[in-house]
Amino acid sequence: MDRAFDGVAGTLEDRERRFCHELAWGTTRFRGRLDHLLDAFVRDGIENTDPTVRELLRLGTYQILYMDRVPEYAAVSQTVDQVREKAGKGAAGFANAVLRKVGRAGDGPDRFPDPSAEPLDYLVAWGSHPRWLVSRWLERMPFEEVEALVRANNRRPESCLVPLEGSVTAAVDRLRGAGVEAEAVGQSSDCVRVPWGASVAEALTVAHPAIVQDPAANLVVRFADVPSGTMVADLCAAPGGKALALSKKAARVFAADRSEPRTRMVRDNVERTGRDNVSPLVADASAPPIGEVDVVVVDAPCSGTGTLARHPDGRWRLAPEAPASMGLLQRSILGAAAGRVRKGGRLVYSTCTLEPEENERVVEDFLRDHPDFRLEPTDAVDPQWLDERGHLRVWPQRSGFDGAFAARMRRAP
Repeated sequence: MDRAFDGVAGTLEDRERRFCHELAWGTTRFRGRLDHLLDAFVRDGIENTDPTVRELLRLGTYQILYMDRVPEYAAVSQTVDQVREKAGKGAAGFANAVLRKVGRAGDGPDRFPDPSAEPLDYLVAWGSHPRWLVSRWLERMPFEEVEALVRANNRRPESCLVPLEGSVTAAVDRLRGAGVEAEAVGQSSDCVRVPWGASVAEALTVAHPAIVQDPAANLVVRFADVPSGTMVADLCAAPGGKALALSKKAARVFAADRSEPRTRMVRDNVERTGRDNVSPLVADASAPPIGEVDVVVVDAPCSGTGTLARHPDGRWRLAPEAPASMGLLQRSILGAAAGRVRKGGRLVYSTCTLEPEENERVVEDFLRDHPDFRLEPTDAVDPQWLDERGHLRVWPQRSGFDGAFAARMRRAP
């Protein structure tokens, strides 16, 4: 979604770009809620409406209900004009009637299912998440926890940087000296929080060399805790954030990705930050073309259900079978990675998903099939981030960060 947005909004002035970003991300994030509210005023149901008209109605409804700086009359008028241009006069009249009804009805509690009587329907409509995903979460967690999770997924995620040289305190001081009221995140992370409205690109220049990285991703790096001077392979590295953060202590990081365009992203970030101990390479993690190294990191491709605040389109693109199918791929990659860990070395498996088929079950199966590896405890992060088995586990609703999972395993000498 980010690249698609950049492709169409790259030439806009900053104020216009911010407006369009809020509109695009907000409408995508609240698509389920918007459709529920619209459905009451569309006789045949919003899903049966012409796709272009449906999308314009969502955009108009989001402006009316959730963008205070847009007067309701302006949102209605602009949307109706766009519908008229795209679908004709009749569709414009339809859109005008629907949007005015939506504005009058609002989005109060009475517009949604009763959470005590219909918890699933409530979380699907008000929470704006796919039914299958909410249902699987309710099977594992109490209603209050799932409600907090969907609320966290509907927030605007914060922007954070990680300095690659010097201390977090020094980076904060530099940013504040440049007029950016940054602050250290703490909680075992090396992140610096950039305030709303500040330019992240400018902040990267001030804090140079630095990378954009959510605290959950940085906690994975801290959890990996690579010893100084070691050789590290990051087998699923693009766009390169974890590899660059690992390079602060490693002697060399081989940053591999199977996609040439994605490897180019790693290379661009390496060049921007000047980290000459990171070596990008195009390689399939299922058959990595490297010898044994001290630490292998598998930041596995996953369903991404821990990053739905940052990637709101992800919830609508995922299919119910995604966690199970991704688990098969992850097992293949982790099995291949094991052969690249030297005896006595460390293997770190991580994801940004919340689903057990992709997290602890993958690790359990791996350890069963590889008796020369064992889980390795660590005190590299605050105990609040560790579960009873010693896995790193970051929940969006409890942390305000993205979601993350990681396991550390040691190969027998």
